[in-house]
Amino acid sequence: MPILLVEDNYNDVLLIQRAFRKAGIKPPMSIVSDGDEAIAYLSRQGQYVDTERFPIPLLVLLDLKLPRRSGLEVLAWIRQQPELRRLLVVVLTSSQENSDLAQAYDLGANSYLVKPVEFQDFVKLIELIDAYWFKTNQIPQFFAT
Repeated sequence: MPILLVEDNYNDVLLIQRAFRKAGIKPPMSIVSDGDEAIAYLSRQGQYVDTERFPIPLLVLLDLKLPRRSGLEVLAWIRQQPELRRLLVVVLTSSQENSDLAQAYDLGANSYLVKPVEFQDFVKLIELIDAYWFKTNQIPQFFAT
């Protein structure tokens, strides 16, 4: 169950990784820090051509406020790619703006989650992500291979 974390805030990256560890969940996780890098990763460009080191993720955790290209631009790009359009994309952001929420769903987000302030709440959120997306949700055969 590889995950691609698209997050530009180093402290949030550490927090997310720590929350996964605290929850006892250890998925292979690749991390990119801006929208252009996310697209390079998903399109297998540059350093990301090696699928052994950089596997196609089952799930993308996508921040919205990113340098170069926003998370919304990355999401729009993903949904325009025939080979990626079924990729599970969970927006994980600090934004509680209704306009961001609506636009994310309009562009095809599978879920929209607001980053909790308290660490224990973050751990619970990660446990819910694991329980739903990896243990309960059914995925197309494309992702299971």
